[in-house]
Amino acid sequence: MKELSMHIMDIVQNSVRAGAKHVTVEITEDAPKKMISFSIKDDGCGMTKEFVEKLCDPFTTSRNTRKVGLGIPMLMQTCEQCGGKLIIESAVNEGTFIKAEMHSDNIDLPPMGNIEESVYLLILMDPGVVYTFIYNFNDKQYVLDMAEVLEILGDVPLDSPDISEWLKSNIAEGISEIKS
Repeated sequence: MKELSMHIMDIVQNSVRAGAKHVTVEITEDAPKKMISFSIKDDGCGMTKEFVEKLCDPFTTSRNTRKVGLGIPMLMQTCEQCGGKLIIESAVNEGTFIKAEMHSDNIDLPPMGNIEESVYLLILMDPGVVYTFIYNFNDKQYVLDMAEVLEILGDVPLDSPDISEWLKSNIAEGISEIKS
């Protein structure tokens, strides 16, 4: 994948397929330490220790529609090429935690991509999932807690034009504000 945001979308979609109802996405850019990382934590069905150990094999997948799963192996390769690592922790019936760490000054580091658009699309694609999105930039933080948003909205759907536009601009402005 050519952008980190695509890796994030891929992992979150795996979380949703695993039955997650709560997903937390956290991105950290630490310029002084020259590190970038992202993590996804879900409350999906989780995986056995044996399955986690085989995840970096492209011929390991839980899907029945195809026999390859390239997302995790490609992400692991990217992390390693960028002097970082990939951490995967999972427990059956408890969920999964995946963290990718990379050196931000590495020439092989893919661009972040349009993370604002990616988060916005994930939220609208799966309205039954409650997302928490955290973006850390050096010592500043932006948090979008969809549990709070959904409580305030009540019965108003997320795809209502006014709400959809507010959501999109809130994400973009929140990230832009902490990066300025």
